[in-house]
Amino acid sequence: MGGMTTSYRIALISGDGIGAEVLPPTCAVLDAVGRRHGLTFTYDAFDWSCQRYLTEGAMMPADGLDRIRNHDAVLLGAVGWPGVPDHVSLWGLLIPIRRQFRQYVNLRPIRVLEGVPSPLTKATSEVDFVVVRENVEGEYSEIGGRLNRGFAEEMAVQEAVFTRAGTERILHYAFETAQQRRGQLVSATKSNGIVHTMPFWDQIAKEVGAQYPDVTWRQEHIDALVAKVVLDPARFDVIVGSNLFGDILSDLAGAVAGSIGVAPAANLNPERDFPSMFEPVHGSAPDIAGQGIANPLGAIWSASMMLDHLGHPEAGAEIFDAFASVLATTNHRTPDLGGDATTKEFTELVLDNVANL
Repeated sequence: MGGMTTSYRIALISGDGIGAEVLPPTCAVLDAVGRRHGLTFTYDAFDWSCQRYLTEGAMMPADGLDRIRNHDAVLLGAVGWPGVPDHVSLWGLLIPIRRQFRQYVNLRPIRVLEGVPSPLTKATSEVDFVVVRENVEGEYSEIGGRLNRGFAEEMAVQEAVFTRAGTERILHYAFETAQQRRGQLVSATKSNGIVHTMPFWDQIAKEVGAQYPDVTWRQEHIDALVAKVVLDPARFDVIVGSNLFGDILSDLAGAVAGSIGVAPAANLNPERDFPSMFEPVHGSAPDIAGQGIANPLGAIWSASMMLDHLGHPEAGAEIFDAFASVLATTNHRTPDLGGDATTKEFTELVLDNVANL
């Protein structure tokens, strides 16, 4: 490296519950790997959370997005707490960040890690695919409303919104991802039942797919697709889906890997006009918060994805190898994986592996 250092400013949003317990280990691992690669990280902590909502009436301040707009990336712990409805916490923090920062790709790697048994006996370490989920439009739109509340003829209308630009860009991202992997892609659809948006999605998939002759792809109805993910998860390479289908698929796939608690996610703005956000998939786990036994693996894996995004895949791979080898070569596990290790003990083993690389 010739003594050159690259420095990054990272916004830390611990959020609620175990969020505050998994981010410090993550920063420690980032700092350790960074030292090996000439990378330094400056962390700015923000107390945006359900706790803040309960005391101040908002998940984050009115100018919150401006405060983190110029950071290089955002690391998020977990959001959600009893007493604050989930739609309040989601629409008060995560969705504004995703939408204002154009984080239109939600990327979920699915791996069966050695030493973390999958609930499916057939799912072996050959399971290695990614779910590419459209993250800012589709079924999760704000368009719609309620009419005649409280009367017998009460109704609710929710409009799904698929734009050509939004659909094209997520499909291009997915096909490019497949090019860099094993060249296989499945597009999730439901055009036999959903007669406008899904045929539109399929049409654009064909147009975009034609531009990637080196990728073998097919479309598959979501109901049949989820069954195949359960029956034969090792056959998949890249799966691309709309906001709703991608959301469901990525949680199903995480459970197939035996690791909804260790799974990471990236909310990406591929053009880098805005910071991207990296988060473990697990929730805030109020039942174990404050006990020092939260599994930091999902957050640490998210940091590995952050390094990939920032252009340091070797450093990202070192983080992945460091925690994967703790699972593969030791019996040390946090309680969610059937062990009795504390957050601190598990983190120290990961740090030892980084030091010994």
